[in-house]
Amino acid sequence: MRYRFLAAFLAVCLAATGQTLSVEKLISFIESSEKLISEGKMTDRELANYLAKVKLTERLDDRTIEDLQGQGKIGPKTLLALHALRDHSQDLAAAKAIIPEPKPTPIPPPSSEEQAAIIDEVREYALAYSKNLPDFICTQVTRRYAAPRPGTRYGGSPDSQPSWQSLDTLQIRLSYFEQKEEYKLIFVNNAVTTQDYKTLGGSTTTGDFGSLMREVFERSTMAHFEWDHWATLRGRRTMAFSYRVAQSRSQWHITFDRKLDIMPAYHGVVYVDAQTHEVTRITLDAENIPADFPVREAGTVLDYDYTDISGHTFLLPLKAQTIMEANDYMTRNDTEFRLYRKYETSSEIKFDTTDEVPPLSDDKTKETKPPAKK
Repeated sequence: MRYRFLAAFLAVCLAATGQTLSVEKLISFIESSEKLISEGKMTDRELANYLAKVKLTERLDDRTIEDLQGQGKIGPKTLLALHALRDHSQDLAAAKAIIPEPKPTPIPPPSSEEQAAIIDEVREYALAYSKNLPDFICTQVTRRYAAPRPGTRYGGSPDSQPSWQSLDTLQIRLSYFEQKEEYKLIFVNNAVTTQDYKTLGGSTTTGDFGSLMREVFERSTMAHFEWDHWATLRGRRTMAFSYRVAQSRSQWHITFDRKLDIMPAYHGVVYVDAQTHEVTRITLDAENIPADFPVREAGTVLDYDYTDISGHTFLLPLKAQTIMEANDYMTRNDTEFRLYRKYETSSEIKFDTTDEVPPLSDDKTKETKPPAKK
């Protein structure tokens, strides 16, 4: 219905302009309509009928029609309408040549020697990351969701998106002291609780403060790194390296029901700030999970951002997302880390109810293309 509306809107736009178009606007109109036709949302006859009402201000030549044919699938009725426009416009002045904008030159990747040196520097940074963190306290907000897996009885078609339903929202006091993490559950759905975080049912995660990064870069893990692409993350130019860890070297644990545990092979992408060579994002996706293990798929994305603690800037976790699939059932945890402050045993920690603070904007974790080489 939305596409039908768009097709009608395009037709109205033609009428509003007096059905008079330059060749350039005609090309733009046809290119927009071709997408609707290819998706079955508009017919060749409808487009031809629109073109029958058009008057051109410039001459349409065979070369332009051939170019349009080469770019997409023009139907036979649309082609006849274009030929009619060509014939009726022969007495008009020739259209100005449409010169396409030159494609930007992509930024070349670092040389193989530079890549090896960068990975070595990032490894040194990753292995020392936890040791260089200050003692701090922060608020961890985890929103948990579930959905039937697409392609199952209740999950819709295999190519559809999961229909996520909210399960609960957790607010946790996370303290980092002497390189150890401690989790204290404070709120569940804004209700105070005394339940131990370790006994909480459902999907939970730990180890975001250095463990994940360290395990990927430890030499004993023998991760294989390769250049992947340039990106822009939180406004900064970023280098992305893909990597893979074999099952025999894996230290990544996937636990089900707090009873079953495996360490699968995994792969992912490490995002490295081009200037500081610090890790700003890391992803993990499990490979070749044993057929008899309940969890079929598991993946994590962890973003870091610069945060001030007592007048000093540190690169600390910003947001993590973990998605798992077990028994045709999917879970998703969206975790945000907020209100970092210096660890002081005597400090009184006050928590706000989480419904007063909206989820982190996707713009903070959205990857964008890097600018072209100048």
